[in-house]
Amino acid sequence: MTKFNSKAFEPIDDEEKALMDSLEGDEWQPVENSEQETEKAMEAARATLKKDRRINLRLTEKDYYQIQIKAIEEGVPYQTLIASLVHKYLNGSLVSQE
Repeated sequence: MTKFNSKAFEPIDDEEKALMDSLEGDEWQPVENSEQETEKAMEAARATLKKDRRINLRLTEKDYYQIQIKAIEEGVPYQTLIASLVHKYLNGSLVSQE
């Protein structure tokens, strides 16, 4: 395994430090068929990012225009912004400002 120069690369948190220590301790072993495993990981990533469901959503005119303005400010399409907000809410990373 590749060894890290600890002076050149500092871990950003305890989890990353533990990962680096496990690599340094030769706890990781290569897989037998890396091409097949890489393809499986890529397919899983594609499936995660695939948008395969449509919904219809009714908003007040005011909310609709405000979401469009926010999307322009963020530089993304408004549908993408709405999908991002739903995703963040469901994963618990969208928090109230109260």
